[in-house]
Amino acid sequence: MLGTIWCLHGAVGMAEDWRGFAVPGWAVKRVDLWRFLDCCPMPLEAFGKALNEEAAAVSGRKVLLGYSMGGRLALHALLAGGPWQAAVIVSAHPGLEDAGERSARLARDAEWAAAALKGEWRDFLSRWNAQPVLGGDAALPDRMKLEPRRNPVARSFMDWSLGAQEPLGERLGEIRCPVLWVAGERDGKFRALAERAAGPEKWIAPGAGHRVPWESPEFPGIVGEFLERSVS
Repeated sequence: MLGTIWCLHGAVGMAEDWRGFAVPGWAVKRVDLWRFLDCCPMPLEAFGKALNEEAAAVSGRKVLLGYSMGGRLALHALLAGGPWQAAVIVSAHPGLEDAGERSARLARDAEWAAAALKGEWRDFLSRWNAQPVLGGDAALPDRMKLEPRRNPVARSFMDWSLGAQEPLGERLGEIRCPVLWVAGERDGKFRALAERAAGPEKWIAPGAGHRVPWESPEFPGIVGEFLERSVS
């Protein structure tokens, strides 16, 4: 095998989301992000360091792939150094630059946290998936399986909120490995963010929305091509 792709899922997601993802010649490690929040709070920066320490203890080449919330977490790991030979960032936000917008986002995410922790789980999922940004044709595992993990899911809305994240746009040049930025053609907001953040490597998935890895059949091949030319 050429190495391992460490895959980070999105908010209200599961490691199982990546079960169908495969790139020839590469192993895939589906990271359960909720275990990092099972016992106690963990800020974004602390997560980056913790993931890097875990990855550094494993031999072989390592590629980091993060989707949405997982993409933001991946950025923190990349900016903390770490053993990564390349990275793929999908549908991720580098950070809100306006303090007022960050404060408003924290307030909204506090509401999501309360709903995830105390509300009826099926109603919470219905509200979450009804958000326009998540519209699209993506086949994902049943999120009812996540109900036993509602505590860390709720905590993620606080610890890993976009409102709790310092804007990283000015720091992206510090990342030492090749990065492929990906967004969906129909995901206007995140397409614009990807085009602004990307260096020489970006891909806009034709016809896809926010959930590119599960909406675009081309995605694994694009990742494979990027790794072929980027990881020696």
